[in-house]
Amino acid sequence: MEKDRITRRVLVLGSLALLASGCSSLRSADSPQSARTRIDPRYRRQEVAYYGGEAPGTIVVNTGERYLYYVQGGGSAIRYGIGVGEEGRTLKGRAKIGRKAEWPSWTPTANMIRRKPHLAQYAGGVSGGLHNPLGAAALYLYQGGNDTMFRLHGTNEPWTIGQAVSSGCIRLTNDDIVDLYSRTPVGATVLII
Repeated sequence: MEKDRITRRVLVLGSLALLASGCSSLRSADSPQSARTRIDPRYRRQEVAYYGGEAPGTIVVNTGERYLYYVQGGGSAIRYGIGVGEEGRTLKGRAKIGRKAEWPSWTPTANMIRRKPHLAQYAGGVSGGLHNPLGAAALYLYQGGNDTMFRLHGTNEPWTIGQAVSSGCIRLTNDDIVDLYSRTPVGATVLII
């Protein structure tokens, strides 16, 4: 497998391996079919007309609309439904994809633990896998060469797509983050409005 390419096959095989190993989870994982049926149809991935001024390859995150657009050029974009940060907990402006990870590990920040003390049980980190809140992949947002601690990532809670529930990161279904991950190189521009 290429270093920067995650495939649906890897997603399925990794999921089966984790299930067979008896790994516990923070939340029960939905099957891909179940996850699709629990998402409002308007938040399903689709190609749409797009006439913004951003260059092809740019990711535009519209937190108010709850959509992420991957600009393709020629007047079109791939539109993904997203879950966004709770009120006042989101990054705004321009960023770059500073790194990418498949099945990333997750550690709650000190601020997250202060706001939600129950997260202290995960202070040592959570390894990648179906039980992990970052899902199948993550795109790490950087500004000025520094990690912002905000991510575009998958989720083990697909029913939250379309809602403002995260600590600031942008959530996509695991299928959608796999698709976006495959299209997006390190260094790509992200505009969050």
